[in-house]
Amino acid sequence: MKLHPIFLIIISFVIFSCNGQTSKESQTIDAKAFSEKIAATPNPQILDVRTSEEFSANHLDRAVNVNWLGDNFVAGAEKMDKTKPVFVYCKSGGRSQSAVEKLEELGFTNIYQLQGGILKWDAAGLSKPDNKITGMTMQEYNKLVNSDKKVLIDFYAEWCAPCKKMKPYLLKMEKELADKVTIIRLDADKNKTLMTEMKISELPTLLLYENAAVQWKHSGFISEEELRKQIQ
Repeated sequence: MKLHPIFLIIISFVIFSCNGQTSKESQTIDAKAFSEKIAATPNPQILDVRTSEEFSANHLDRAVNVNWLGDNFVAGAEKMDKTKPVFVYCKSGGRSQSAVEKLEELGFTNIYQLQGGILKWDAAGLSKPDNKITGMTMQEYNKLVNSDKKVLIDFYAEWCAPCKKMKPYLLKMEKELADKVTIIRLDADKNKTLMTEMKISELPTLLLYENAAVQWKHSGFISEEELRKQIQ
């Protein structure tokens, strides 16, 4: 049986097209799997996309720092080998997701992203032990929440998009509800000891205390209306 020449051309085109495509693969995996993948990879390419200040404070072993929010991310990323796996992380996952999308555009084909960022890495107990106290101690924190009034603690970061969105109405509520609740905002980057000991792995994280006991906890964005409901 002879095949029609046009049919042969179509088959050849399909085969060529399929073989010519470069498959792009990116995976978001939890801290344990991320650690295991790195350990199993010879000379792993680990990309920390946080700011240089964050990187200097703590980072994964063998990581290189290319700030996603800086002006030279593409130039820095292009120095890495696109044919080999690259492991990407930030503080909580927002910036690394954007970085992964850009890396895919640049032609990287095997990308692993740390789910929840270094906050989840720390919460999983994968960071090196650090006896240095950074920021407020637990003893100081306990005194802070021991009040006759309700106390709302807001763990935030300056780079955190939901935190920025919530900041204006939190500051407004701090003044308006001063007779009912004490609202205290704590910078997560400046209070790493608390973050670790309290196992806070997402930002923003809100905790509402009454008589020094946690009555309500929320992680992630929450509207002003919903927050007011919880406080009242």
